[in-house]
Amino acid sequence: MTKAMTRRRLIKLTAAFAASSAVPHNVQAQAYPNRIIRLIAPFPAGGGTDSAARIIAAGLSELLGQQVVVDNRPGAGSNIGAEAAARAAPDGYTLLLGAPTLAINRFLYASLNYDSVADLAPVSLLCRFPNILAVPVSSPLTSVRSFIDYARANPGKLTYSSPGIGTTPHLSGELFKRMAGIELVHVPYRGAGAGAITDTIAGRVDSAINTTGSLLQTVRSGQLRGLAVTTLKRFPTAPELPTIAESGVPGFDVSSWYALFVPAKTPPEIIARLNAATVTALSDPAVKARFEPLGVVVESSTPQGLAALLRSEIDKWGPIIKAAGISASN
Repeated sequence: MTKAMTRRRLIKLTAAFAASSAVPHNVQAQAYPNRIIRLIAPFPAGGGTDSAARIIAAGLSELLGQQVVVDNRPGAGSNIGAEAAARAAPDGYTLLLGAPTLAINRFLYASLNYDSVADLAPVSLLCRFPNILAVPVSSPLTSVRSFIDYARANPGKLTYSSPGIGTTPHLSGELFKRMAGIELVHVPYRGAGAGAITDTIAGRVDSAINTTGSLLQTVRSGQLRGLAVTTLKRFPTAPELPTIAESGVPGFDVSSWYALFVPAKTPPEIIARLNAATVTALSDPAVKARFEPLGVVVESSTPQGLAALLRSEIDKWGPIIKAAGISASN
């Protein structure tokens, strides 16, 4: 697709979204954007969130005609970056690379200085990806069924590593325990880096639940045995792995995601323009190819679709976190 064709498509999409919003024309939105746009990534540089932010920033820069600069604001489980975005001027010049922490942190922390629903406005989903349940290759457990059977016969003896308390891999484990009727011991690590994976490979931890970006290549290289993915259906980037749902826990479904948000009260016309640009960028084969090494499936959405996803995540994880007594101070 040529740049001219891409821009024409963006203009048409923007017009369609703006028309559907039924909001009077806004002079500020007409001139948007006319300066650098900041995209806050609320996690450290070098991780999956940072990579996703830089990929979409490059795509948006080309389509919007203004540079989109990634601003890493790590800390407090992504709350520092999310709060900075929520408190920014609602003018379209501050974006947030959001993740499931926007749904989870409201239950993990005793108090927050922002509300992910009231203080942020959804723009578009960017991608989804599952977590993987894996065991050492030396483990006698070769399937989810054998894993569950052993755990039931030996309650509290199996351990699983995760990238940390309150992460979606950790909560995947808690939901797995609840739905399968088993007891596992959680071993949290600091981040999705090598520590948790190395200790699982060595057998110091019985199993690992981590993202596809962290575990898939380790599984494919034969260093770990992948038992299943956490999504309801087999995942396109790892079709060889069965799902937990098809392996004895019907209905089990967990996926992580990245998405774009802006401060609440951002003009609808600007949100429409950002949504149209995001949809166009994500349809570009070159952009999809850059996302592929992250082990994700690219998926855009309407702002309304993203709002519904965030609400469903809040409804899913609130009861799990409360029942398990999980908090950021654990």
